This record gives sequence, structure tokens and C-alpha cells, in this order.
Amino acid sequence: MRRMPALLCVVLLTGSLSAADKPAEDEGFARLFDGKTFAGWEGNLDVFRVEDGAIVAGSLKERVPRNEFLCTKKEYADFELRLKFKLLGKGANAGVQIRSQRIPNHHEMIGYQPDLGDGWWGCLYDESRRRRVLAGPSKEVRAKIVRRDDWNEYTIRCQGPRIQLWINGQQTVDYTEDDASIPQKGLIGLQIHGGAPSEAWYKDVRIKEL
Repeated sequence: MRRMPALLCVVLLTGSLSAADKPAEDEGFARLFDGKTFAGWEGNLDVFRVEDGAIVAGSLKERVPRNEFLCTKKEYADFELRLKFKLLGKGANAGVQIRSQRIPNHHEMIGYQPDLGDGWWGCLYDESRRRRVLAGPSKEVRAKIVRRDDWNEYTIRCQGPRIQLWINGQQTVDYTEDDASIPQKGLIGLQIHGGAPSEAWYKDVRIKEL
């Protein structure tokens, strides 16, 4: 269920962060994925699998029929989430749901999504709710922050109404929610977007509750 034009992404940053603004090391983080099983997670296991210590969604041999999400069984409010990702396949699209919920009797989730995919790298999208980009980096930043067909690092920090995103140490979003009706607690989910044959890989998923 997507998308508004990429031109709606908000230009936030074009340079590197200062050392003081960059996320600290991994002290105090707990692993959400053990690298072997789906313990603590739930979703369509016909779509998601564990391979080489990573969660893999989709296929390079056939189309992905629809959006699918693997999500935590626990809800989180204020936290810093770190994970590694890579997308394979032409037109691959995916994302990480935060402060989100499953839509009852439906395959979709509703909530904030730090986005992944050409035209969307590092944007904050509102999945199945406002259905638009809330904030994001310039087109120039989006074009250069990702190592294609290779592992990249996503850092997602939520504290109160403020959401900050970094890809490979480059901040892409610093967004403050001004709608008090929007839930600031929910599930974390890993997405593969419906479309052309593609795979979304996730590993080293770790969290620090704030």
C-alpha cells in the first residue's frame, strides 16, 4: 500500500553528523534475533526464512505476491534499534516497522516505517495510516548512502515524539510527531514489499530500551 512521489521526501541533511551526534557503540543492547530461530517473532513463515544467520524474505525466482511482515511479539515505546540489511533484486523494496500494529484479519501493518528501496532510502513513511512520507533525506543523499547488494546498518532511535534515523552513520531523519493521537508504542516488524522478484535480508537485530 504505497506510495506518494519520492519528491515529497524532506531535505534534512547533506553532510555527516558531528561525532557528538552519532550513535554510540553497542553497550547495553540486547539481541532480538538469535541468528537461528524465530523465537520472539511471528509472521508468514512461507515468506520468511533463516539463512546464513539472517532473516530472509522474498525470492529472486518469483514475484512477491503482497506486502508481508515478520514482527516481534513484544511492544516497544522508547528505544534505539540497530540492524543490518541488504536488498537484492531490481526494484527491491522493504522497510522496518516501528511503534506499529497488525491490522486485524489482514496481512498489513499500520504505523511508522523507516523505509528501504530506491527512492525511499532513509525516509520515514507512515504505513497504512497517513500513507505518506513524513520526513527524509534529499535525493542526493538517498543516492549515495547505501552499499548496493551488500550489508548496510540502520539505526532507529525513538524517544517520546522524536524519531531519528541513520543509515551507515548518516542521519536521514529527525522527526517530531505533532499529532498526539498517534500511538508512540507498538511492535517492531521487518517487511518485504510486494512486487518484482526480490529479497530483503536482515541480521544483527539488537535493541536498547530507553
